[in-house]
Amino acid sequence: MIDIGWTSREVTRDDETVAVVLRRDFPSPVDDVWDALTDPERLKRWFLPVSGDLRPGGTFATEGGAGGTILTCEKPLLKVTYGDETSIVTVTLTAKDDATTLELTHSVPVAMAQSGAGALWVGPGWDEAFLALELFLTGEEVRGPVTPEYGQATVAAWVAAIEASGTATPDEIETARQMALRQYAS
Repeated sequence: MIDIGWTSREVTRDDETVAVVLRRDFPSPVDDVWDALTDPERLKRWFLPVSGDLRPGGTFATEGGAGGTILTCEKPLLKVTYGDETSIVTVTLTAKDDATTLELTHSVPVAMAQSGAGALWVGPGWDEAFLALELFLTGEEVRGPVTPEYGQATVAAWVAAIEASGTATPDEIETARQMALRQYAS
């Protein structure tokens, strides 16, 4: 099994939202990580090409993916809608010696996620993005989609996070797990 323990994963739910929370330390200073997140030329090398009005209040689109509105973009905080105006992604950077802790929270309304099992719709994708960012920041080649083994490992890690959160039934988790394996591990 592939070790993907370098990322911390949590699933939270309150009366209004379900959220995935990922945390990881990257071996680069805050300024470098911030630039990789906000400079379109660097962003396309590890994530997706982005176009649009890339300042607060502006809208953006990712090539072949979702778009949204930039709510906040002031180091160390980036907050955007992503795919839907109620789907909010918040990224916070914190300096840690010569490294940077990146915390990403992706929250959606309970009505959209249904339960914590909804984390399997987005969590493995954010894991892939974190892996690509790590490779990019360390100067390694960022290749296309990850291997099926990586997809299986990240789906299993998200299942464990959902189970630990107590935010979904076993049936909800299994249904979402099967979908996630088709999407991320095939």
